[in-house]
Amino acid sequence: GRTAARRRRAPPRAAAGTGPRSQGDMSRQVVVVEYEDLRADKDLTSQLLDAWGEDGVGIIAIRGVPGWVEKYGRALRQAHPLAHLPQESLAELEDERSLFNSGWSFGKEKLGDKPDTAKGSFYFNPLTDEPGSEEDREKFPWAMPRNRWPSKLPEVEQACKDLGTAMHEAVSHLARLVDRSMGERVAGYRAELGQLVRDTEKCKGRLLYYFPPKPAASEDAKHTSDATDSSVQEDGWIGWHNDSGFFTALTPDIYVDDASGEVIENPDPEGAGLWVVTRDGSAAHVSIPRDCMCVQVGECTQVVTGGLLVATPHCVRGCRPALTRGRQVARISCPCFIDTHPVFPLNLPPGASRDDVLARGLSSKVPPLGDRWTHDGQTFGEFLGASFRRYYEWAVEGGGVKGGA
Repeated sequence: GRTAARRRRAPPRAAAGTGPRSQGDMSRQVVVVEYEDLRADKDLTSQLLDAWGEDGVGIIAIRGVPGWVEKYGRALRQAHPLAHLPQESLAELEDERSLFNSGWSFGKEKLGDKPDTAKGSFYFNPLTDEPGSEEDREKFPWAMPRNRWPSKLPEVEQACKDLGTAMHEAVSHLARLVDRSMGERVAGYRAELGQLVRDTEKCKGRLLYYFPPKPAASEDAKHTSDATDSSVQEDGWIGWHNDSGFFTALTPDIYVDDASGEVIENPDPEGAGLWVVTRDGSAAHVSIPRDCMCVQVGECTQVVTGGLLVATPHCVRGCRPALTRGRQVARISCPCFIDTHPVFPLNLPPGASRDDVLARGLSSKVPPLGDRWTHDGQTFGEFLGASFRRYYEWAVEGGGVKGGA
């Protein structure tokens, strides 16, 4: 039940409230479930709703994934040498036709009308080197691209495939739980996410290397939580956003000395890393337990569950320079986006209304879901396209309220 779920939360520091406070007052705990319980189809509905429901922070942690710490550690350690390959080697890994959704991407994505140079991304499909059919790859080059692996770093391919395969398998068990839980609670629920996730080849890993943050301009500094020694932008490593798809699996992060690649402790454990918007509208820092895989729920799942499960706005904040002792500190992580085929229709359950879905998880930090999910039956691919466009316009317009963290 709900009490047992709370007993299995990762140890909290303090719940988030509102208004300006020190960083240390704003950490949130995540609900933890056991991998073997998921595999065995135990009833974890209360934990699921505690994590992803209206009052949750949109993240659930899975403990006990076989070989998890070794798998994510090995994959994340590939990011520093990869990000520091010679420019000509990195250029060979770029795939413009996929809109840089395969291989290396740096400065290709936009933050509004400016290139994003805060991070480099290596995109890969852990399940297959050639996802979908030839027709799929022709029609949806951004969704079903062929993999590009760095020949100069032969360990990258197997490390990434081992990690992403483990993430996909764990999420497939979680998706079955969603089906059982929603089938009992949402009239007419029929999404069958368990089967869709199990059979999908739309699976994108993103090995991320966040370069040491540049000092923020004074205008940005006021948007951080502690004006006395913060000089990084509130969402400087990744801007505020909702995941637009179905499920996003997350590794814990690691921090490295950018010059040497040496793995170091996070010098800013109360501030750097993942932040979420809580349901009361405030921002809270989330620490992922080192032995857990975390999974976030996306907006497509919010739609097909009639708003019972809710996507959460989140961002990634850099280390405050005052705490790095002169070191140039980079962060490494690897989300894996596990979704359906692009033609999947986003249909409301018959027992839910559009207003039910749109009323959940509203935040001034992200463009409203109703601007992007325009009609019942809109395909997943159409929804992603509308979201890309709207986020671009939102950033150019200076959308949302910068602050509240």
